[in-house]
Amino acid sequence: MKKIGIIGAMQIEINHLKDLMLSGGEAKKTVEGGLEFYSGHIGKNECVVVRCGVGKVNAALCAQRLILGFGCTHIINTGIAGAIKSGLGILDFVVSSDAVYHDMDATGFGYKIGQIPQMDVYSFLADEKMIQTVKKSFDGMDEFANHHLIEGRIATGDQFISDKQKKEKIVRDVEPACVEMEGCAIAHACFLNKIPFVIIRCMSDMADDLSSNGYEFNESIAADLSSRLVEKVIKEI
Repeated sequence: MKKIGIIGAMQIEINHLKDLMLSGGEAKKTVEGGLEFYSGHIGKNECVVVRCGVGKVNAALCAQRLILGFGCTHIINTGIAGAIKSGLGILDFVVSSDAVYHDMDATGFGYKIGQIPQMDVYSFLADEKMIQTVKKSFDGMDEFANHHLIEGRIATGDQFISDKQKKEKIVRDVEPACVEMEGCAIAHACFLNKIPFVIIRCMSDMADDLSSNGYEFNESIAADLSSRLVEKVIKEI
């Protein structure tokens, strides 16, 4: 029996999914660790939806609580990201092949950027079945006909990237498809707990040429698009 945990960093990233459960009249709200968890069903699957807050620590703590406290067997991280890979545009999608930290730097001890000292893995691999379900779901949605989805690496750090030089350094260091602030921490927690996961991100910006007004507009649309893809994925899992 699957129980799917869905994590978004911001409220706009989970509103659609939370409202789906609440509209069915069965959703249960639980407050733990300062977080609001909404438990119910989306399609045939039991789900728990939660806003974790921004940043790696918030994300990892939330994922661990979903796994240990709520018994989630699968984790999906939904939300927005800054496009890195050539060919990706605003409101295109990335589904994670794997996730790395772009701000982990133990090079002074002989490790490469992104590598966590004394861990056996460099990046955290997303679940192949979940990746394929995301691709199938995306291809089956008419509203995404003018968007693109690629499978690629997600780079995570406690930095908001809006600077061309920082973007270029991240490309040199870890070669990601996009950059954000929570995914790898969720992947890390799932790896340690042997829980399959996938990260779905819709591009809100190009990570180097932000204007505040443009970002605000794209943030809202991208967050909603990502959550609507997650809805389809959950119903297909």
